[in-house]
Amino acid sequence: MDTHRRTCAQGYQSVSAQSSGKSSLISAILGDMERTDGSGNTQGSVAYVAQQPWIQNATVRDNILFQKEMDTERYNATVEQCALKADLSILPGRDMTEIGEKGINLSGGQKQRVSLARAVYSGADLYLLDDPLSAVDSHVGKHIFENVIGPQGVLKDKTRLLVTHGISFLPQMDLIVVLKDGQVWEQGTYQELLSRKGGALAEFLVQFLKDEANEDRMLADDVDVVQDILRQAGADIDAARQISFQSRLSDEQLSLSEKRDLLRSISRQLSDGGSNNSRRLSFTSGKSHSLDQMSLAGKKQADSRENPTKLVYAEATETGKVKWGVYLTYFRAVGVLWTVLIVVMNVASHGFSIGSNLWLTAWSTDPPNPDGTQVPEQRNLRLGVYSALGFAQGVTILAGSLCLALGSLKGATLLHNGLLHNILRSPMFFFDTTPLGRIVNRFSKDVDTMDLTIPMTIRSWLLCFLQVVSTLFIIAFTTPIFLAVAVPIGVLYYFIQSVYVASSRQLKRLESVTRSPIYTHFSETLSGVTTIRAYAAQKSFVQESNQRVDGNQMCSYPSIIANRWLAVRLELCGNLIVLFAALFAVFGRESLDQGAVGLSLSYALSITATMNWMVRMSCEFETNIVCVERIMEYTRTPTEAPWEVPDFKPPGTWPQGGEVRYVNYATRYREGLDLVIKDLNIFITPGEKVGVIGRTGAGKSSMMLSLFRIVEPAQGTILIDGVDISKIGLHDLRSKLTIIPQDPVLFSGTLRNNLDPFERKSDTELWSALELSHLKSFVAGLEKGLEHQVSEGGDNLSVGQRQLVCLARALLRKTKVLVLDEATAAVDMETDALIQRTIRKEFVGCTVLTIAHRLNTIMDYDRILVLEHGRIAEFDSPSNLLTNKESIFYAMAKDSGLA
Repeated sequence: MDTHRRTCAQGYQSVSAQSSGKSSLISAILGDMERTDGSGNTQGSVAYVAQQPWIQNATVRDNILFQKEMDTERYNATVEQCALKADLSILPGRDMTEIGEKGINLSGGQKQRVSLARAVYSGADLYLLDDPLSAVDSHVGKHIFENVIGPQGVLKDKTRLLVTHGISFLPQMDLIVVLKDGQVWEQGTYQELLSRKGGALAEFLVQFLKDEANEDRMLADDVDVVQDILRQAGADIDAARQISFQSRLSDEQLSLSEKRDLLRSISRQLSDGGSNNSRRLSFTSGKSHSLDQMSLAGKKQADSRENPTKLVYAEATETGKVKWGVYLTYFRAVGVLWTVLIVVMNVASHGFSIGSNLWLTAWSTDPPNPDGTQVPEQRNLRLGVYSALGFAQGVTILAGSLCLALGSLKGATLLHNGLLHNILRSPMFFFDTTPLGRIVNRFSKDVDTMDLTIPMTIRSWLLCFLQVVSTLFIIAFTTPIFLAVAVPIGVLYYFIQSVYVASSRQLKRLESVTRSPIYTHFSETLSGVTTIRAYAAQKSFVQESNQRVDGNQMCSYPSIIANRWLAVRLELCGNLIVLFAALFAVFGRESLDQGAVGLSLSYALSITATMNWMVRMSCEFETNIVCVERIMEYTRTPTEAPWEVPDFKPPGTWPQGGEVRYVNYATRYREGLDLVIKDLNIFITPGEKVGVIGRTGAGKSSMMLSLFRIVEPAQGTILIDGVDISKIGLHDLRSKLTIIPQDPVLFSGTLRNNLDPFERKSDTELWSALELSHLKSFVAGLEKGLEHQVSEGGDNLSVGQRQLVCLARALLRKTKVLVLDEATAAVDMETDALIQRTIRKEFVGCTVLTIAHRLNTIMDYDRILVLEHGRIAEFDSPSNLLTNKESIFYAMAKDSGLA
């Protein structure tokens, strides 16, 4: 890629089709791509606005300040310039409202404007803006361009590189770069590029005019650029017609529909005499029109009776002794049979060990022959029994170890599966209020402790316990007077253990709790690493990570100190046992058997270490069983409705028509929150196409979530083909519905697995879906085709490609009800046109519900549902609503340049 050095205070615009390298160009400037040739450098500080905005789990203010000092005047100006003032006013805590992980309680447009405000407030020298206007309303986009990006904006004295789909911004840019296939095809000023006959930009604009005029998607803001196209396309239209067209387009008395009719005529003229230049770029561009999407009113709010600005609360910890129920849960998961076998095998192995020692002691006291040799028969008997005891001990040790391994595996598997099942069945508000780090902590460290540490602790404790009991028994059997001091020493041991366990147990709980923020911060940092590096904020994030690690170590280090405290005191107690065993042996030397005394003292010498280890293992077990306690906490969280309800199972062919009816429907996101949908009564006939629109917080997404029962009704019902969806299983419901979400979701694995995760479709069907979704040529060009590896989140595909994969997935399901939740909010106009064209063609006869991002995509729908404050404000055909100049839809269409 060959570009030139530019001075500061200039605005650049990058123009190209989907996947042509616009975002890669910005990544290269940021140094996030490997350089194979040439050179490049930047001077001064950098601010970056990503195509998919990165939002921290913090307040709105913290996200905008991004670790910079608070300047009230500059901050308020930034909020106003980025059109955030109205949005902040409806948040429960205004700019001090906690956004939540990944900005879950903000719409796509709001997240994009917060990201832009962060860049503006940073006061950088170079601004890299990767399509920041695609997810906002047209009037909001115009406000942002005029007040922030454009020649009169707050960044007018800064260098700006803008990737956008709005051709109306082209004349105001200092430099335009046209990309194709990762290469710069053209660069220059607007007038320079437009004056080049057959040039890349001119061809792009001419093609745009043809596509937009034919698709009835021309916008009022684009007319000025169209006039420039006409002036430069004069060779293709005779002079008289050109002058006529331009003068009529300039006529403010013409309605937009009349201008569209005129543009169709222009398009036909251009098509008849258009250039056949082989370098023509079939791009489609246009202005973005968002209604500033997702329902905010109540969707992810904290309970108003608590702190309305707080979404995520500190993780709770248990206190005091671990409840017996936790132990019972673990051993119940292991199973009674395995538990009994583990105990029996270990007792038996230790019994055989003691037996072999006693047998060896007795053998050592056998009288020899007069010549000093042993009696052969007696020797053979002793040797045979000793060998048999050793073999039995080996067998029982092996059996005990196998029982422990298999039993603990069974228990850990059951508890893990219970945790996984419950997490997957948890309602959405659980994930909204629970940081990912807490969930990861339980699936990683806690499960690892349950898998490995607890079984080894149980085995060590059981062996030590048996060793201590047998030692005390042998010492007491040899010198019964030892029982007089055994009880006080036992009481002392118990006291030391109880003091240690109380502190160690709670330290373990605190260590587990303080580990979750490390995972959360690490995950958040990884997802926003490009933005962090662009703002040169690595050092502060490393410091933040270090602080969280330090907080965790503040709980871990005292555990080590407590261990040392325990060791010193246990050593003292063990030495007392050895002392008294030796004293009593000396005092009773005349009456005691020498072999028994020797065995007693050998056991006593080892009891110090054994008792130390036993106490430690008992403490470790109680400390580590906390992981089971934490896993149990997440296996008892509220879950969604049953997956299947056998008594209310719909027919296999349901739904046949796709009729959707809301009857007196109302819902809230959880108990204690306000209703987000109120008294909804609508009837959607089979095969009808309905667009759902409304201002931010109107309840659009809430309505769609209710259709999938992501949220449950507070009153009323939803009927699909006459079946009450609240009575059937969630699997039966959701498997019959299809959604193309705003944020395309792809999983690590092959492209085939992402298209057909259950492997039910043939290759022919997969390729057919790819062709219909306009991805066939792209996939065919991949080295491994359908086996192409998709990275986590689909990061090795562009946003548009990910959206088309979701479309292909929907085509493979082909259900009778299709929901589009602002599915084209983050894609360019070309991808939007492809998706809309395919939906119109392939989902004929299906009921389509679309939350509109660009109003022009639903202008040909059967009816438009306008929501306001969770209620129906308007519900009629687009033509009827447009004729009513007082309607909300008319006002929105006018704001978008469609009326």
